[in-house]
Amino acid sequence: MEFSSKLLENAVVEMSQLPGIGKRTALRLVLHLLRQPESQTAHLAKALVNLRTEINFCKNCHNISDTEICEICANPRRDKKLVCVVEDVRDVMAIENTSQFKGLYHVLGGKISPMDGIGPSQLTIESLLNKVKAGEITEIIFALSSTMEGDTTNFYIYKQLENTNVQTSTIARGIGVGDELEYADEITLGRSIVNRVPFENSLKNQ
Repeated sequence: MEFSSKLLENAVVEMSQLPGIGKRTALRLVLHLLRQPESQTAHLAKALVNLRTEINFCKNCHNISDTEICEICANPRRDKKLVCVVEDVRDVMAIENTSQFKGLYHVLGGKISPMDGIGPSQLTIESLLNKVKAGEITEIIFALSSTMEGDTTNFYIYKQLENTNVQTSTIARGIGVGDELEYADEITLGRSIVNRVPFENSLKNQ
C-alpha cells in the first residue's frame, strides 16, 4: 500500500495493530478522523492516554476499575459469599447485562493454555484460593467458555478446592461448546447462571 504522506502511513500502521483491523480498514478510520473536527481526534487521543495511565485493576476481583475497589465489590447489596470466576472483563460485562447475578466476580486474566505458555502462575488463581482460605466464599461458579482451555482451567481450580468446604458449580450448558460468553445472548446467559449445576456433574458428562 502506497502512502502520499509519512504521517498518514504512521497513523495507519499504528491503527492496524488493533485486533481485527487490517490496513485498509485502518486507512478508512484514519481518513475519517481527518475529516472530523480536530477536537474530536484530541478527545480520542486523550481518552486512550488516560485509559493507559489512570486505569486500575480492582484489588479484590481484578476487574478493570477507576478506583482501587470496583463498584461491584464495593456494592453492599452484592452477595460476597458467591463468586463467579470468569476469564476477563468482557465476561463480567456480559453477565452483568443479564441482571441475573447478584454475587461478586473473580477475573482470572486468561485461561490455562500450555500451548501458549500460560500456566496457573500467570493467572490470578492464587488470590482466589487465598480468599477461599480466608473463609469469605461459600460458592464458586465457573463461568469460563466451554473450550479445552476453559475446561482445563475449571478442573485445575476445582482440584485446588477439593479439601475446602466451598461449593463449586458451573453455568448450565445453554452456552454451546466452544462459545465465548461475550457472544451469548443475554437471555441464554442469564438462564445459564440461574440454572447452574454442581461442577461434579459436568465432569460426568465429559
